[in-house]
Amino acid sequence: MPRERIISGNEHPEDAAPADAFNPALRPRKIDEYIGQADLLEKIRIAVAAAKKRREPMEHVLLSGPPGLGKTTLAHIIADEMNGSPPKITSGPALVKPGDLVGILTNLKAGDVLFIDEIHRLSHIVEEYLYPAMENFSVDVVMDSGPHAQVMNFALQPFTLIGATTRTGLISGPMRSRFGIAHHLAFYSAEELLKIVQRSARLLQLPADDDALRHIATRSRGTPRVANRLLRRVRDFAVVRGQGTLTTAILNEALTLEGIDQLGLDPLDRRFLSIMARDYDGGPVGIDAMAATMGEERDTLEDVVEPFLLQTGFIRRTPKGRKMTPAAYTHLGFQPPAHPQSNPQLFDPRQP
Repeated sequence: MPRERIISGNEHPEDAAPADAFNPALRPRKIDEYIGQADLLEKIRIAVAAAKKRREPMEHVLLSGPPGLGKTTLAHIIADEMNGSPPKITSGPALVKPGDLVGILTNLKAGDVLFIDEIHRLSHIVEEYLYPAMENFSVDVVMDSGPHAQVMNFALQPFTLIGATTRTGLISGPMRSRFGIAHHLAFYSAEELLKIVQRSARLLQLPADDDALRHIATRSRGTPRVANRLLRRVRDFAVVRGQGTLTTAILNEALTLEGIDQLGLDPLDRRFLSIMARDYDGGPVGIDAMAATMGEERDTLEDVVEPFLLQTGFIRRTPKGRKMTPAAYTHLGFQPPAHPQSNPQLFDPRQP
C-alpha cells in the first residue's frame, strides 16, 4: 500500500480525528479567527450581516481551489455565524440517487447550511433535483412510474448551500449560475502561514522558536492543512529529541526524515522533476507520458504534483507539454541541457 504523502492537501485520518484535551482542534471557529483569503472574508461578512438583517438565509456559496485551503472550515464558520449549529455535510459521490438528496433536503431546518464537498461529482440527475431546491426551496419527486406516475412537490425550509470543488471547469453553467457568491481560494503566503502555525503552536502548547515556525510556513506549499500537519508531526519529534521545544535544528532533522526539502518538495515531486530532466531532457513532455513512466495516475500528477511545481516556477505548461525551468535544475543540482545550435548549412538563403 503506498505511503500517504505528508505534504498532500488531501485530508488524512489524523486531520479528521475528533478533538480532545491532548489534541485540540486547530480549525478556526469564528470568522475573526480565520487567517488569509481577505477578499472572500469581506464578502462573507457582508452577506452574513445582510441575511441576518433581512432574516433570510444567506445566498448560496461556491468555493473552489486545491484541497487543504479551508473550504470546509469556511462552511463551518458560515454555519456558526448564521445559526450557531454545524453544517450538514455530504459529498457529490455520496449522492448517488435523487432520493439521497431529497432525504437530506427535507430534513433541513430553517437557516441550516448544507455543505456538499466535491460538488462537481454530482450526477446529472441529482443535479437537476438541486436546481429548484436552490432557487425556490422546493423539490419535485416523481412517485411510481408509467401511467400511475405522479409528481409531488415538497416545500423545503430556507437553507444555504455551500459547494466545494477542486475542479471548477467540471461544474455545469446552470449549476454555477445559481450561486450568489463564487470564489476561488488562492494559495497562502508564507506570512499568512506563519500566523497560522503560530496560532496552532499556542493551541498545542508547543514552545517553538520563531525561525522554526517560519521554516514550517515556507515548506507548507501554501496550504494551511499541510502546515498544521507538519506542526503535529514535528511536535512528536520535539518531545523525543528536543525536550519538548521545537528548534530549527529539530525541525530540519524531523523534515529530513520525512523527505521534505527546504522548499517543501517531497520524494514524489523530486522524482517527477528528475524523470523529466533525465528521460525527456527537461521537456516538453506530455502528462500521459510522464504518468506512464512514473507508474502513477494522470489525475495524481495533475491534481497533487503539478500545482505546486507550477506555483514555484519549476515547470511550465506549453502547447507541446510540460517543460522544466532553469530554477528546477538548480534546485535539483542538475546541469541544464545545452540548447542545440542552429546549423546554417541546413538552409542558406544565399544558395540558389
